[in-house]
Amino acid sequence: MSDVNKTLQKWHASFRKGIDFDSWGQLVEAIDEYQILARQLQKEVQSSNSSDFTEEQKKTLGKIATCLEMRSISLQSTQSTEEFKLEDLKKLESVIKNVLTYNKTFPFDVQPVPIRKILAPGEEENLELEEEDVAAVAGSTEAFPPRAPASQGRTISSKYCRYVHGLDLPRSTNVLDAQWGNSSLIFVTSLPSLGTLLPRLPSEPGMTLLTIRIEKIGLKDAGQCIDPYMTISVKDLNGVDLNPVQDTPVATKKEDIYIHFIMDVEIQRHLEKLPKGAAIFFEFKHYKPKKRFTSTKCFAFLEMDEIKPGPVVIELYKKPTDFKRKKLQLLTKKPLYLHLHQTLHKDS
Repeated sequence: MSDVNKTLQKWHASFRKGIDFDSWGQLVEAIDEYQILARQLQKEVQSSNSSDFTEEQKKTLGKIATCLEMRSISLQSTQSTEEFKLEDLKKLESVIKNVLTYNKTFPFDVQPVPIRKILAPGEEENLELEEEDVAAVAGSTEAFPPRAPASQGRTISSKYCRYVHGLDLPRSTNVLDAQWGNSSLIFVTSLPSLGTLLPRLPSEPGMTLLTIRIEKIGLKDAGQCIDPYMTISVKDLNGVDLNPVQDTPVATKKEDIYIHFIMDVEIQRHLEKLPKGAAIFFEFKHYKPKKRFTSTKCFAFLEMDEIKPGPVVIELYKKPTDFKRKKLQLLTKKPLYLHLHQTLHKDS
């Protein structure tokens, strides 16, 4: 069996695994599998050295990755209406299995995520844009179709919109949203970012779940941060994700040196199932209009021995985020911290 066929076989197995998790209601595992496979496909699409696939085949792989991302986002949505159904995704099994010979019209009107440089942590600080490019993004709505009546389609989430027709849009308070009708994007409008926070897992006898309320963060330039939000992840000692990564909604209340969140984050694994040395990371991010991207400003983390009921105040560290916790530098010598409150839920 050739290397290409082995790769396709591996992708198909991963696709089936995600579908099975999804069918069984194991949504956390399904999201993980979909996102891992989507990244693998996108990496192949963006590879300039690969000659294993034609440009048309790469375009098909990119569209499959788009659909996997859309299903992941749909599973994370708090809305009752699914934006991309499991039945829809199942239609792609024959496509991914036979991508080398597939010559039909793709089942869904989507486009691959636009090819862009994959940045290393902290590398985004070196990016610059031409002034006319910045001006074109800031405040211009001429590039989008006029708003259609709401009856023509149902509202879909802003993050979902990023993958439709290749829209790669900056995250901001006026995050672009859309209506979906007749299998195409029919308008874009402004709505506040809803984040990607997940609900609490079902309880299990003798097992402990953790809710972390992010109360506020202290920063000397808090008032200047545009569209601030937190990305929460759980990593092992090697920096590998143990849970799905979650984003809070954009925080809108700023007061003196504080940005207030008052948002609950449900950790997506029972504490007893976390490996020794695991940690919960909080990355503070904000939007930079001049550079047209979202940047990590600082980060903090909770280690296992710090998990206990009640309030906790933890230190802030300079970026880039060091998930292995080996080269930590405090953000400031001033008494500025991340303020959290922890609640443990144990089913006895």
